[in-house]
Amino acid sequence: MRLRVEFTTEPFDLDEAPAHALVAREVVEGAPLDAVDVGPFGNTAEGGADAVLTAVDALLRRTLEAGATRISLQVNVVGEDGDK
Repeated sequence: MRLRVEFTTEPFDLDEAPAHALVAREVVEGAPLDAVDVGPFGNTAEGGADAVLTAVDALLRRTLEAGATRISLQVNVVGEDGDK
């Protein structure tokens, strides 16, 4: 199964990226995911179910430790294994 996760971390800071946002970027860019799009107001990542779920676990734990006070996420099934 292939999954796509969309997420944001808060609080926002428009002047510079807060520590929790940098950690979120580090987590998804370092995970074995097929597609990652990191932006100022939302982020997406896509890959196999195990890779996405492992990344989500790390994302939640590490961004909370780095000061996030709210993490919004949505996970969608986007295909079967082998689909791109």
